[in-house]
Amino acid sequence: MNWTVEILDGIVEQELEDMTRRKTAGELHQKWSKDPDYRKEYQALEEEFEIARILIAARTAADLTQAEVAERMRTSQSFVARLESGAVKPTIKSLERYAMATGSRLRIELEPLRG
Repeated sequence: MNWTVEILDGIVEQELEDMTRRKTAGELHQKWSKDPDYRKEYQALEEEFEIARILIAARTAADLTQAEVAERMRTSQSFVARLESGAVKPTIKSLERYAMATGSRLRIELEPLRG
């Protein structure tokens, strides 16, 4: 066996070991949540996660795909995906268009700060 095959065999073995040790996102989140810096940053993103959950719930309730929402909004599917993933901060106008496309009503609320 030549040295190239030995190296490749070693890489494949390492990959297989890594695959068996891979953790789910939930397991990683649980592990990282022990770190105060991680918790602080995660909590700072809570509002963005909530917006994403609300958008996806509205689309799912309307039984629409991202492509169908995009067509109704007269935009691209990739824009809808970015909205739903939190990759872009939505404007009120884009939220209104999303709501209309999913047969929903946009309602914005201000709440007192906790603590």
